[in-house]
Amino acid sequence: MKETSWDDYKIAYQVALDGSLSRAGVSLRINHATVLRRINQLEQALEVKLFIRHQRGYKLTDAGCVLMDEMPEMLAKFSSLENKLQNVEGDISGELRITTVSSFSPVITPALKAFRAKYPKIRLKLISTDDIVPLDSGAAHVSLRAGPSPVGVDLVVKNLIKLETAYHATQDYIDEFGQPKTINEFNDHQWVLPTPEKYRIPFVNYIVDKIDKNRIVFQSNNFSDIHDAVIAGMGIGPLSDHQASLNPSMVKIDLDIPKNGESIWFVYHKDLKHSARIQSFYHFLKAALSDIEQEHLRISDSKTNKD
Repeated sequence: MKETSWDDYKIAYQVALDGSLSRAGVSLRINHATVLRRINQLEQALEVKLFIRHQRGYKLTDAGCVLMDEMPEMLAKFSSLENKLQNVEGDISGELRITTVSSFSPVITPALKAFRAKYPKIRLKLISTDDIVPLDSGAAHVSLRAGPSPVGVDLVVKNLIKLETAYHATQDYIDEFGQPKTINEFNDHQWVLPTPEKYRIPFVNYIVDKIDKNRIVFQSNNFSDIHDAVIAGMGIGPLSDHQASLNPSMVKIDLDIPKNGESIWFVYHKDLKHSARIQSFYHFLKAALSDIEQEHLRISDSKTNKD
Protein backbone atom coordinates (compact mmCIF):
# COMPACT_ATOMS: atom_id res chain seq x y z
CA MET A 1 0.00 0.00 0.00
CA LYS A 2 1.25 3.47 -0.86
CA GLU A 3 1.80 6.14 1.80
CA THR A 4 -1.35 8.07 2.71
CA SER A 5 -1.89 11.64 3.94
CA TRP A 6 -3.78 12.56 7.11
CA ASP A 7 -5.25 15.56 5.27
CA ASP A 8 -6.68 13.20 2.63
CA TYR A 9 -8.50 11.27 5.36
CA LYS A 10 -9.97 14.52 6.73
CA ILE A 11 -11.09 15.58 3.25
CA ALA A 12 -12.70 12.18 2.62
CA TYR A 13 -14.47 12.41 5.97
CA GLN A 14 -15.86 15.83 5.05
CA VAL A 15 -17.21 14.41 1.78
CA ALA A 16 -18.84 11.62 3.79
CA LEU A 17 -20.46 14.23 6.05
CA ASP A 18 -21.59 16.59 3.30
CA GLY A 19 -22.49 14.02 0.64
CA SER A 20 -20.94 15.88 -2.30
CA LEU A 21 -17.64 17.30 -3.51
CA SER A 22 -18.98 20.83 -3.89
CA ARG A 23 -20.45 21.01 -0.39
CA ALA A 24 -17.28 19.51 1.10
CA GLY A 25 -15.25 22.08 -0.84
CA VAL A 26 -17.31 24.89 0.70
CA SER A 27 -16.88 23.42 4.20
CA LEU A 28 -13.12 23.02 3.71
CA ARG A 29 -12.74 26.28 1.74
CA ILE A 30 -10.97 24.53 -1.13
CA ASN A 31 -11.86 23.97 -4.78
CA HIS A 32 -14.08 20.95 -5.45
CA ALA A 33 -11.57 19.78 -8.07
CA THR A 34 -8.95 19.61 -5.31
CA VAL A 35 -11.37 17.60 -3.19
CA LEU A 36 -11.83 15.11 -6.05
CA ARG A 37 -8.08 14.83 -6.63
CA ARG A 38 -7.43 14.15 -2.91
CA ILE A 39 -10.22 11.53 -2.75
CA ASN A 40 -8.81 9.74 -5.79
CA GLN A 41 -5.33 9.95 -4.28
CA LEU A 42 -6.48 8.33 -1.02
CA GLU A 43 -8.47 5.59 -2.74
CA GLN A 44 -5.52 4.75 -4.98
CA ALA A 45 -3.15 4.59 -2.01
CA LEU A 46 -5.56 2.39 -0.03
CA GLU A 47 -6.52 0.36 -3.10
CA VAL A 48 -10.13 0.51 -1.97
CA LYS A 49 -13.22 2.51 -2.97
CA LEU A 50 -14.68 4.77 -0.27
CA PHE A 51 -17.50 6.25 -2.35
CA ILE A 52 -19.88 5.34 -5.13
CA ARG A 53 -20.42 8.31 -7.45
CA HIS A 54 -23.94 9.02 -8.69
CA GLN A 55 -25.94 12.04 -9.85
CA ARG A 56 -27.28 12.94 -6.42
CA GLY A 57 -23.90 12.90 -4.70
CA TYR A 58 -21.43 10.52 -3.14
CA LYS A 59 -22.70 7.36 -1.42
CA LEU A 60 -20.51 5.47 1.08
CA THR A 61 -19.20 2.00 0.32
CA ASP A 62 -18.65 -0.45 3.18
CA ALA A 63 -15.11 0.90 3.50
CA GLY A 64 -16.51 4.44 3.51
CA CYS A 65 -18.83 3.49 6.37
CA VAL A 66 -15.82 2.31 8.37
CA LEU A 67 -14.18 5.69 7.72
CA MET A 68 -17.34 7.47 8.86
CA ASP A 69 -17.45 5.43 12.10
CA GLU A 70 -13.77 5.70 13.04
CA MET A 71 -12.85 9.27 12.08
CA PRO A 72 -14.67 11.18 14.86
CA GLU A 73 -12.63 9.41 17.57
CA MET A 74 -9.41 9.89 15.61
CA LEU A 75 -10.12 13.60 15.09
CA ALA A 76 -10.85 14.03 18.80
CA LYS A 77 -7.58 12.29 19.74
CA PHE A 78 -5.62 14.36 17.23
CA SER A 79 -7.18 17.56 18.60
CA SER A 80 -6.27 16.47 22.13
CA LEU A 81 -2.67 15.85 21.01
CA GLU A 82 -2.52 19.28 19.36
CA ASN A 83 -3.80 20.94 22.53
CA LYS A 84 -1.29 19.13 24.75
CA LEU A 85 1.62 20.01 22.45
CA GLN A 86 0.55 23.67 22.26
CA ASN A 87 0.28 23.87 26.05
CA VAL A 88 3.86 22.78 26.68
CA GLU A 89 5.42 26.17 26.01
CA GLY A 90 2.64 28.14 27.66
CA ASP A 91 2.78 30.90 25.04
CA ILE A 92 -0.36 33.06 24.70
CA SER A 93 -0.70 32.60 20.97
CA GLY A 94 -2.43 30.54 18.31
CA GLU A 95 -6.13 30.05 17.57
CA LEU A 96 -8.64 30.14 20.41
CA ARG A 97 -12.01 28.68 19.42
CA ILE A 98 -14.95 29.78 21.58
CA THR A 99 -18.56 28.68 21.38
CA THR A 100 -21.43 30.44 23.11
CA VAL A 101 -25.17 31.01 22.89
CA SER A 102 -26.07 33.57 20.25
CA SER A 103 -27.62 35.96 22.78
CA PHE A 104 -24.35 36.20 24.72
CA SER A 105 -22.11 37.00 21.74
CA PRO A 106 -22.77 40.78 21.77
CA VAL A 107 -21.97 40.89 25.50
CA ILE A 108 -18.49 39.42 25.14
CA THR A 109 -17.46 41.03 21.85
CA PRO A 110 -15.88 44.12 23.51
CA ALA A 111 -13.99 41.81 25.90
CA LEU A 112 -12.71 39.74 22.97
CA LYS A 113 -11.40 42.89 21.30
CA ALA A 114 -9.62 43.91 24.51
CA PHE A 115 -8.20 40.40 24.96
CA ARG A 116 -6.76 40.51 21.42
CA ALA A 117 -5.23 43.91 22.17
CA LYS A 118 -3.45 42.44 25.20
CA TYR A 119 -2.41 39.23 23.43
CA PRO A 120 -1.93 40.15 19.75
CA LYS A 121 -0.62 36.68 18.81
CA ILE A 122 -4.06 35.20 19.59
CA ARG A 123 -6.47 34.47 16.73
CA LEU A 124 -10.10 34.25 17.88
CA LYS A 125 -12.86 32.15 16.34
CA LEU A 126 -16.34 32.62 17.81
CA ILE A 127 -19.05 30.02 17.15
CA SER A 128 -22.47 31.42 18.10
CA THR A 129 -25.06 28.67 18.43
CA ASP A 130 -27.79 27.56 20.81
CA ASP A 131 -26.63 23.96 20.28
CA ILE A 132 -24.04 22.40 22.58
CA VAL A 133 -20.72 21.89 20.78
CA PRO A 134 -18.93 18.78 22.19
CA LEU A 135 -15.55 19.93 23.46
CA ASP A 136 -13.96 16.53 22.97
CA SER A 137 -14.53 16.93 19.22
CA GLY A 138 -11.93 19.71 19.08
CA ALA A 139 -14.37 22.08 17.36
CA ALA A 140 -14.00 24.51 20.28
CA HIS A 141 -11.55 25.04 23.13
CA VAL A 142 -13.97 26.95 25.39
CA SER A 143 -17.74 26.80 25.73
CA LEU A 144 -19.62 29.65 27.40
CA ARG A 145 -22.87 27.88 28.30
CA ALA A 146 -26.06 29.29 29.78
CA GLY A 147 -28.37 27.56 32.26
CA PRO A 148 -27.64 24.87 34.86
CA SER A 149 -24.06 23.87 35.58
CA PRO A 150 -22.85 21.59 32.73
CA VAL A 151 -22.04 18.03 33.72
CA GLY A 152 -19.32 15.83 32.26
CA VAL A 153 -16.49 13.76 33.68
CA ASP A 154 -13.97 15.33 31.27
CA LEU A 155 -15.16 18.92 31.74
CA VAL A 156 -13.79 21.73 33.89
CA VAL A 157 -16.65 24.09 34.77
CA LYS A 158 -16.34 27.58 36.26
CA ASN A 159 -19.09 30.09 37.01
CA LEU A 160 -18.49 33.17 34.89
CA ILE A 161 -21.39 35.58 35.48
CA LYS A 162 -25.08 35.60 36.38
CA LEU A 163 -27.48 37.25 33.96
CA GLU A 164 -30.97 38.53 34.73
CA THR A 165 -33.60 38.68 32.00
CA ALA A 166 -36.74 40.82 32.17
CA TYR A 167 -39.37 42.11 29.73
CA HIS A 168 -38.72 45.47 28.12
CA ALA A 169 -40.15 47.79 25.51
CA THR A 170 -38.98 51.05 23.98
CA GLN A 171 -40.18 54.37 25.35
CA ASP A 172 -41.87 55.02 21.99
CA TYR A 173 -43.87 51.79 22.38
CA ILE A 174 -44.86 52.76 25.94
CA ASP A 175 -45.92 56.23 24.77
CA GLU A 176 -48.21 54.68 22.14
CA PHE A 177 -49.57 51.58 23.89
CA GLY A 178 -48.78 52.01 27.58
CA GLN A 179 -47.66 48.97 29.52
CA PRO A 180 -49.58 46.05 31.05
CA LYS A 181 -50.29 46.43 34.76
CA THR A 182 -52.10 43.11 35.20
CA ILE A 183 -52.36 39.73 33.44
CA ASN A 184 -55.76 40.80 32.09
CA GLU A 185 -54.02 43.50 30.06
CA PHE A 186 -51.49 41.18 28.37
CA ASN A 187 -53.73 40.73 25.30
CA ASP A 188 -53.85 44.49 24.80
CA HIS A 189 -50.19 44.44 23.79
CA GLN A 190 -47.82 43.28 21.08
CA TRP A 191 -45.31 40.62 22.06
CA VAL A 192 -41.90 39.66 20.70
CA LEU A 193 -41.11 36.08 21.72
CA PRO A 194 -39.08 32.99 20.81
CA THR A 195 -40.49 30.18 18.69
CA PRO A 196 -42.32 27.26 20.40
CA GLU A 197 -39.25 25.09 21.01
CA LYS A 198 -38.18 27.65 23.63
CA TYR A 199 -41.56 27.91 25.37
CA ARG A 200 -40.23 25.62 28.13
CA ILE A 201 -38.02 28.48 29.40
CA PRO A 202 -39.84 29.66 32.57
CA PHE A 203 -39.94 33.39 31.80
CA VAL A 204 -41.19 32.66 28.25
CA ASN A 205 -43.72 30.05 29.36
CA TYR A 206 -45.20 32.49 31.89
CA ILE A 207 -46.20 34.87 29.07
CA VAL A 208 -47.27 32.46 26.31
CA ASP A 209 -49.61 30.63 28.70
CA LYS A 210 -51.51 33.87 29.33
CA ILE A 211 -51.87 35.46 25.90
CA ASP A 212 -53.67 34.90 22.64
CA LYS A 213 -50.92 33.66 20.28
CA ASN A 214 -52.17 36.17 17.71
CA ARG A 215 -50.72 38.87 19.97
CA ILE A 216 -47.22 37.57 19.16
CA VAL A 217 -46.20 39.91 16.35
CA PHE A 218 -42.65 38.62 15.92
CA GLN A 219 -40.99 35.27 16.63
CA SER A 220 -37.53 33.83 16.07
CA ASN A 221 -35.59 30.77 17.16
CA ASN A 222 -32.62 33.08 17.76
CA PHE A 223 -32.59 35.31 20.83
CA SER A 224 -30.39 37.86 19.06
CA ASP A 225 -33.25 38.44 16.59
CA ILE A 226 -35.68 38.78 19.51
CA HIS A 227 -33.48 41.38 21.17
CA ASP A 228 -33.08 43.36 17.93
CA ALA A 229 -36.86 43.36 17.39
CA VAL A 230 -37.53 44.62 20.93
CA ILE A 231 -34.90 47.35 20.57
CA ALA A 232 -36.48 48.30 17.22
CA GLY A 233 -39.80 48.89 19.02
CA MET A 234 -41.86 46.01 17.62
CA GLY A 235 -43.31 45.09 21.00
CA ILE A 236 -42.63 43.82 24.50
CA GLY A 237 -39.98 41.11 24.77
CA PRO A 238 -37.15 39.66 26.85
CA LEU A 239 -33.81 41.41 27.22
CA SER A 240 -31.00 40.83 29.67
CA ASP A 241 -30.49 43.71 32.08
CA HIS A 242 -27.07 44.25 30.50
CA GLN A 243 -28.51 44.62 27.00
CA ALA A 244 -31.22 46.95 28.27
CA SER A 245 -28.64 49.15 29.99
CA LEU A 246 -26.87 49.66 26.65
CA ASN A 247 -30.09 51.06 25.12
CA PRO A 248 -31.35 54.18 26.95
CA SER A 249 -34.71 53.99 25.16
CA MET A 250 -35.61 50.69 26.86
CA VAL A 251 -38.20 50.61 29.65
CA LYS A 252 -38.40 47.63 32.00
CA ILE A 253 -41.95 46.24 32.25
CA ASP A 254 -42.95 45.44 35.83
CA LEU A 255 -44.25 41.88 35.45
CA ASP A 256 -44.48 39.25 38.15
CA ILE A 257 -42.54 36.69 36.12
CA PRO A 258 -40.55 33.80 37.64
CA LYS A 259 -37.04 34.65 38.76
CA ASN A 260 -34.89 33.83 35.77
CA GLY A 261 -31.33 34.69 36.64
CA GLU A 262 -29.14 32.22 34.82
CA SER A 263 -25.44 31.65 35.02
CA ILE A 264 -23.01 31.66 32.15
CA TRP A 265 -20.47 28.89 32.67
CA PHE A 266 -16.89 28.84 31.40
CA VAL A 267 -16.33 25.24 30.29
CA TYR A 268 -13.28 23.52 28.84
CA HIS A 269 -11.90 19.99 28.48
CA LYS A 270 -9.67 18.69 31.27
CA ASP A 271 -6.84 18.21 28.76
CA LEU A 272 -6.61 22.02 28.60
CA LYS A 273 -6.33 22.64 32.34
CA HIS A 274 -2.67 23.71 31.96
CA SER A 275 -3.26 25.80 28.85
CA ALA A 276 -1.92 29.32 29.22
CA ARG A 277 -4.38 30.51 26.57
CA ILE A 278 -7.40 29.11 28.42
CA GLN A 279 -6.38 30.30 31.87
CA SER A 280 -5.47 33.78 30.62
CA PHE A 281 -8.75 34.04 28.73
CA TYR A 282 -10.78 32.93 31.75
CA HIS A 283 -9.23 35.45 34.14
CA PHE A 284 -9.42 38.24 31.57
CA LEU A 285 -13.07 37.52 30.70
CA LYS A 286 -14.07 37.15 34.36
CA ALA A 287 -12.60 40.57 35.16
CA ALA A 288 -14.11 42.19 32.06
CA LEU A 289 -17.60 40.87 32.81
CA SER A 290 -17.29 41.94 36.44
CA ASP A 291 -16.59 45.48 35.20
CA ILE A 292 -19.64 45.27 32.93
CA GLU A 293 -21.78 44.08 35.85
CA GLN A 294 -20.61 46.96 38.04
CA GLU A 295 -21.36 49.44 35.24
CA HIS A 296 -24.83 47.95 34.85
CA LEU A 297 -25.48 48.39 38.57
CA ARG A 298 -24.28 51.99 38.36
CA ILE A 299 -26.63 52.71 35.44
CA SER A 300 -29.54 51.01 37.22
CA ASP A 301 -28.93 53.04 40.38
CA SER A 302 -28.73 56.20 38.30
CA LYS A 303 -32.10 55.45 36.63
CA THR A 304 -33.68 54.65 40.00
CA ASN A 305 -32.47 57.93 41.48
CA LYS A 306 -33.86 59.87 38.50
CA ASP A 307 -37.23 58.17 38.87
